[in-house]
Amino acid sequence: MNYGRVGITFKELMSGGFILGETDPARAAAKATDEVLSMHGIVTIDDIDAFIDDPKHVGVLDVLMDWPPLGMGLRAPGGIFNLFSPTGDPKLKLMVYEWGLEYDGKSYYFAGHKNVAVHPVIEAWKDTTTLYTQLYESKDKAGPVVGAGIITLSFEELIKMGGNFKPINAPSPEAGMAAVAKFGRFFMGELWDSYVSKTGA
Repeated sequence: MNYGRVGITFKELMSGGFILGETDPARAAAKATDEVLSMHGIVTIDDIDAFIDDPKHVGVLDVLMDWPPLGMGLRAPGGIFNLFSPTGDPKLKLMVYEWGLEYDGKSYYFAGHKNVAVHPVIEAWKDTTTLYTQLYESKDKAGPVVGAGIITLSFEELIKMGGNFKPINAPSPEAGMAAVAKFGRFFMGELWDSYVSKTGA
């Protein structure tokens, strides 16, 4: 165990309408009255200091997915998690969740993002809980889009997340608590930057 790299892990559950045969997430979500996709995600950040220093803020996303067209309890390990990743627009950062899986001899890739934009603070809840997602029939985003939808983090699940943050590789309880607190300060600082500082609120 490398005590020089203290990290954290946390769980996140998002659910929402998702259908095949559509490419636009918003349009798909409006149509998907019965087909709900649930993404049970575990995010792992091996080194909290390196995570914060990296402009893309990269972690690993392991998914257990329920979606009737493909099945229930589908495992998709080794996905991508980016938090407040910069774009070409200085007023927009992305929270990225991507995971691939194999089903019935085919490769599928789910690519979702939350838009953290320079908005009035009242928009922060919607921005940080709404994942616009597309499904590619390939191992990455190079293939055709064959499905889409929007999955969200509910208020109830947000409350549960408070107890889901755990330190990893911490040499002491104090070091573990410090790593979790460091993540919290980083997260809240980024929100302040987008929804208060840059808006002049």
